[in-house]
Amino acid sequence: MTEPGTSVSYDSRIAAELTALGIPSDYAVGRGLALQPEAKSLVVARVLQNGRELKLEPITAERWATMRESAEKAGVTLLLISGFRSVEAQRDILRRKLDSGTSLEEILTVNAAPGYSEHHTGRAVDIGTPGCPPLSEEFETTAAFAWLKEHAGRFGFRLSYPRQNPFGVIYEPWHWFRESGN
Repeated sequence: MTEPGTSVSYDSRIAAELTALGIPSDYAVGRGLALQPEAKSLVVARVLQNGRELKLEPITAERWATMRESAEKAGVTLLLISGFRSVEAQRDILRRKLDSGTSLEEILTVNAAPGYSEHHTGRAVDIGTPGCPPLSEEFETTAAFAWLKEHAGRFGFRLSYPRQNPFGVIYEPWHWFRESGN
């Protein structure tokens, strides 16, 4: 915790989060992960039935809406399941899993450490489709995934975690990221 009126660099803030969670300081280097900055500007991209707002960085929200509409015209329904996630929210996810007895090694194959999640940028989207359990590998068998593989690049999105990715993260066919220049 910093004193009022002082600031801590993002790098220092992330280092402190990693230490508090017991994550080794060489975590990112060993996995080839880049530090992901938190979005400074966000817009609501979807409101869930429970009232929770899913937010994205503005350009990503525009690209997402255009991509979703294009898929809809092709008879494919894309649902935004998750968007922006703060460093604190990421930390809380890991803390809950650690507290429930899940090993840190197992957690880090499913969730990036705070500071390293693409969701911090507001440019990552977790995508679902009706009839498929959210955030499951089963998504790769859907028309939505087939459509994304063929068309997502036109909207600036790429699959972040393909099978046997070098980052030590499980295969996530639902997780797509918009590069900042796209």
